[in-house]
Amino acid sequence: MNISIGNDHAGPDYKQAILTMLQERGHKVTNHGTNTTESVDYPDFAHKVAQDIENDSAELGIVICGSAQGVSMTVNKYAAVRGAVCWTKEIASLAREHNNANVLCIPARFTSIPQAVAMAETFLDTTFAGGRHATRVDKIACS
Repeated sequence: MNISIGNDHAGPDYKQAILTMLQERGHKVTNHGTNTTESVDYPDFAHKVAQDIENDSAELGIVICGSAQGVSMTVNKYAAVRGAVCWTKEIASLAREHNNANVLCIPARFTSIPQAVAMAETFLDTTFAGGRHATRVDKIACS
């Protein structure tokens, strides 16, 4: 699977742990994030991940910032993106299963690295349930 990942200065260690897991699982990853804790602007990275989803060069995305709110707001500006702020693997599962989320938004300052990796694994392993949820998801994007 093609996965796009991006992060700001709050998430380089999180990103590296998730990248390791993704590569061990054989996924192709496009890395748009910073590798340092030097302050950067989260929209610069979040836009790139959302654009990868929008232009079909990635099937799923992962974005990381301190609270996940800023990256979520940014990716959700794109009609093809459904970004979900998650802080447990149960929420990540429901975001995929019920909302067909295609971008996982991780709050680095409110989760541990093991939690973030577990959420990413769950996000990848969960499929959209469809059915009554599909009708609802079809109503999300604005034209």
